[in-house]
Amino acid sequence: MCRISPLASVDPSAELAADVEVGPFCLIGPHVKIGPGCKLLSHVVIVGHTTIGPNNEFHPNAVIGGPPQDRKFRGAHTRIEIGENNIFREAVTVHLGTEKGGGVTRIGNGNFLMVNTHLAHDVQIGNNCLFANNCMLAGHVICGDNVNMMGACGVHHLVTIGEFSYLGGASRIHHDVPPFCKVDGNDKVRLINSKGLRINGFAEQDVEALEEAHRQLFHRDRPFAVGRAQFDLSNGINPYVKRLIDFLDRRSASRHGRAQESMRVH
Repeated sequence: MCRISPLASVDPSAELAADVEVGPFCLIGPHVKIGPGCKLLSHVVIVGHTTIGPNNEFHPNAVIGGPPQDRKFRGAHTRIEIGENNIFREAVTVHLGTEKGGGVTRIGNGNFLMVNTHLAHDVQIGNNCLFANNCMLAGHVICGDNVNMMGACGVHHLVTIGEFSYLGGASRIHHDVPPFCKVDGNDKVRLINSKGLRINGFAEQDVEALEEAHRQLFHRDRPFAVGRAQFDLSNGINPYVKRLIDFLDRRSASRHGRAQESMRVH
């Protein structure tokens, strides 16, 4: 049976799996669904149309399912979808989606959201990402798999963060972050995330190909367009390098370095 503290408030309409643990002073709203193996330690608030998969852990003062901080929001039936095996540490906040933004904020599997991480409306998070303390993702951010974001990063709305990227502490991210790269400061692409790629099983030849592509694309003494012109995507190029260049082409074609903006209908 569910282990629900007598000091918790759980709406009778909420759907909780048989083994969910709900600690003292938690609040669960009527449209919430929580899967097996989940733990709410204490003082956790989960409201809105929120669906949570198995084996997620919520620490004190996490607030999941609050309304979006969007002046255009008028109470539409929007939702949050959370996968499995995620950890939400103290004071994490995740907001509902918006009607114009697709209607859903989505978090995948195996993510670790540290203290005071904020995911705004319509954010899409992949799998196995780490967000250190005080990371802030604005609305409509898309974050690929295996991203590591260090403390106090701020990410502008509509930014896309490529897979296996590493964002340094206190980064100010206004442009799309290329996959496989290390970025810090004010959108500065520094290096290929070689250590992270090797840890995740990338072949040495693929890491070396990406490192060489980085040297060509981001050479300090020439414009990006000059380096880009050296790559023929139709002629036997390494698939990871092709993925990197395709991403950069989409970023370069957009007005503010955010490919999502060029696809939006206003």
